[in-house]
Amino acid sequence: MSTSTPVNGPAQWERLAERTLVSTRVLDVRGVLFRHPRREIEREFVVVAAPDWCNVIALTPDGRLVLVRQFRYGIDAFSLEIPGGVIDSGEDPVVAGLRELREETGFVGSTARLLATVHPNPAIQNNRCHLVLVENAIRSSAQEWDHDEEIEVITAPVDEVLAWAREGKITHSLVVCGLMHFESLWRARAGAHV
Repeated sequence: MSTSTPVNGPAQWERLAERTLVSTRVLDVRGVLFRHPRREIEREFVVVAAPDWCNVIALTPDGRLVLVRQFRYGIDAFSLEIPGGVIDSGEDPVVAGLRELREETGFVGSTARLLATVHPNPAIQNNRCHLVLVENAIRSSAQEWDHDEEIEVITAPVDEVLAWAREGKITHSLVVCGLMHFESLWRARAGAHV
């Protein structure tokens, strides 16, 4: 396989048209027609159109992370994750993260900020996942699940959760990615206190 780059670099394909192939309550599957500007070829690609998501790293005052364990239909098994969900249209990602944290776990925090934004799978998806860091998270209310949710809330020390991600106990790729972003911040803080 050649790793050389064309003289002018890779070309940005031109979007010509799109059509909805399948529409569901959580996403649309679209056929999107693109044209390559130099080769003059046209091809339809499948794009999964979904709303943006947020995932929440919730850190308690005693250095624990808030996790959720829930059944996931896609893998027909339970998954250990950080809280998160769909961002409503026009909703700020940090506001959405705080809402999802409260609804799924009953936890709230004193400070919250955007830690990172990633593309879940840019090869076929058009959405983003925003990672929100919530600090001084404490349980303040009962959970407010959606009608098809049942969530077990777990807290564990940061280093233990990071080990679970490395060891494969946590397998959700966006959660592992979020923990990677958080780990560098966590290690920098730990180094500052040595």
